[in-house]
Amino acid sequence: MLQDTILFTFFMIFTGAAVIAAVALFARQSLLVAYVLLGILLGPSVFGVVSNPEVIKQTAHIGIIFLLFLLGLNLNPVELLQMVRKTTLVTISSSLIFALAGFAVSLLFGIPVIEAILVGVVMSFSSTIIGLKLLPTSILHHQRTGEVVISILLLQDLLAMVLLVLVKGAGENSGADMEWLEPLLLLLKLPLLVLFTSIMTKYLLIPLMRRFDKIREFIFLVAIGWCLGVAQLASWLGLSAEIGAFIGGVSLASAPVALFVSESLKPLRDFFLILFFFSLGARMDLGTSAPVILPALVLCAVTLLLKPPVFRWLLLRIGESEERSASIGIRLGQMSEFSLLISVVAMDSGSISHETGYLIQFATLFTFIASSWWVVQRLPTPIATRDELRLD
Repeated sequence: MLQDTILFTFFMIFTGAAVIAAVALFARQSLLVAYVLLGILLGPSVFGVVSNPEVIKQTAHIGIIFLLFLLGLNLNPVELLQMVRKTTLVTISSSLIFALAGFAVSLLFGIPVIEAILVGVVMSFSSTIIGLKLLPTSILHHQRTGEVVISILLLQDLLAMVLLVLVKGAGENSGADMEWLEPLLLLLKLPLLVLFTSIMTKYLLIPLMRRFDKIREFIFLVAIGWCLGVAQLASWLGLSAEIGAFIGGVSLASAPVALFVSESLKPLRDFFLILFFFSLGARMDLGTSAPVILPALVLCAVTLLLKPPVFRWLLLRIGESEERSASIGIRLGQMSEFSLLISVVAMDSGSISHETGYLIQFATLFTFIASSWWVVQRLPTPIATRDELRLD
């Protein structure tokens, strides 16, 4: 009976995802939005086809681990420092502006101060998936626009990682003595984890992979084991598994097999990511979340109206052209999948209320929808609505 239930659940998720993804592509929308909407429809709040989304959530968590592992795997540490150095001022300045705006909107709707701070901070992040997926490959890899977009998103992602550690630490130690010290201790464990992964990679992993580099199945298995092993080690240290996976990926980024591992794990990552975004929608209680729809729409509007001109103005200040600055501003004019992830972690740890978590999630989804539509209408993308803008 259990197998039948799991089989039926996966059948509904992936068959439904295929159908709704086709609709989303015709509508020029992000597939992430389609998966969340499918979760809402099939979850307990609507049709109740999937009555226990927590089971899917546990499986889907692996998708986020693979996502961050692959993100780190594509970041050569030397190149990362060179790119991030170019846009640090833009990223930090814009993040402060967006965080203050999100904080003000949250206070306007009566969100408690501490939770309003978190809302403001997560508003400052832009979507890595949408930003990169809607960039044509020729622009992503061979033009300065791609370099600037990647460097801004990478620095934002690193800031999001730090926030994940702080949220996890604050939630697990709420009510404890010297609770302010616990997140700091977690951050101090990061260098130890980085040092350990660097030593293991240099003296064990890379020599092992070089010795058997012709057996691709072995390389694939070692990469998965390393990803999940470092994620579990980070979890044992009190850090998040996502942080561990990211560090594990960065440690392998300079290895000769990094490209093969990255390409091999993408289908596996996509499988689990579908489950993650489905479970996100399935866990939403529409009855409880109804009161946050208006604040979410306002937060969405502020994000869409503020981010493009702010990025444009800051990029002009560092010498970028008018056309490039405006294009990058539009491409980064949404909230991030990290906003969704941080809201889930914060809700699970008790750091924020469910209402605030739903506010972040709905605002993020609204910006995904509006920003994706705007980008494909105005800029070159693989799924542009006009032939002259369609570029892969």
